[in-house]
Amino acid sequence: MGAPRDLRQRLRLAVTRPKLSGMQIDAGSAAPDHPPYTRTESPVDRATAPRGPDMNELALVARAVAGEPAAVAEVIRLLQDPIYRLALRMVWRPADAEDATQEILLRVLGRLGSWRGEAKLLTWAYRIGVNYLLNLRRQTPQEQQQLSLDEYSRGLKDGLADADYRGPEAELLTQETRLNCSQAMLQCLAREERIAFVLSDIFELSSPEAAWIAGVTPAAYRKRLERAKKRLGNFLTTSCGLANPQAFCRCSRRVDKAVELGRIDPNRPAFATHPVTLGGRGVVAAERQMVRLHDAAAVLGAHPDYAAPQAKMDAIAGIIASGRFPLLD
Repeated sequence: MGAPRDLRQRLRLAVTRPKLSGMQIDAGSAAPDHPPYTRTESPVDRATAPRGPDMNELALVARAVAGEPAAVAEVIRLLQDPIYRLALRMVWRPADAEDATQEILLRVLGRLGSWRGEAKLLTWAYRIGVNYLLNLRRQTPQEQQQLSLDEYSRGLKDGLADADYRGPEAELLTQETRLNCSQAMLQCLAREERIAFVLSDIFELSSPEAAWIAGVTPAAYRKRLERAKKRLGNFLTTSCGLANPQAFCRCSRRVDKAVELGRIDPNRPAFATHPVTLGGRGVVAAERQMVRLHDAAAVLGAHPDYAAPQAKMDAIAGIIASGRFPLLD
């Protein structure tokens, strides 16, 4: 299947063939939509940058920058699912996460020649992704409404059924409600706080590494993370029966209202049936971990290991393999 014309054009602009003598790839149209949230490297960046790419990564990127198709495809394969999961946590809906993942990967490819091993390849790609996601002009519905967690909690009480949902696909739709709700509550945080929580409490990155990815000092990062954890902790304690059995809300009692409001589609669940990374955990395994850990991070982190949609990745890989990709001229 051929790739869309606009994607071909963006890829041609996004990457030009570099020389291994130190020339950086011109990012072309992969520039941020507006002035970037993070700026050029500072002494703080150099002091806190995580170290340690292995020799295999260095060799792989050198081959990719030299124009070897298999190496470029391998770089995409290594990065696509983690970047997609990052985007999904930030933009809520899978369709929007697909678009964001494509844009981030274009930026990563466009700047691949500038990677000097200052951090692991994925960590460096996360930094590019975070900068893009923080500056994304498109807003989620919660961002558009400037919805607070207190307001979101009040909304959950509206339409809460007296009994658990027992209709068709009850287990599946209860899972979908849980996954959708935990995604939605994250959107009630400011983007800077959201990214801090995702990197540390869901992706389980160290504070110095996460701070470097976010482009801030470790002290500033810890403050953002502390605010996010406090707000989410208060919300979950008072509202979420998964985190606190005494709280009012139960996923199984929100199914009918979620369907009525169009927040979940019983015919096409967005999260509960989403493809997962090969060998990754699915919905059931994620729920078991949540029950075992039983804390705020577990509730929000108990998602499957979502895989990036293959059609989007195939479109990029197809152009790379076609011989029309400038990097491979």
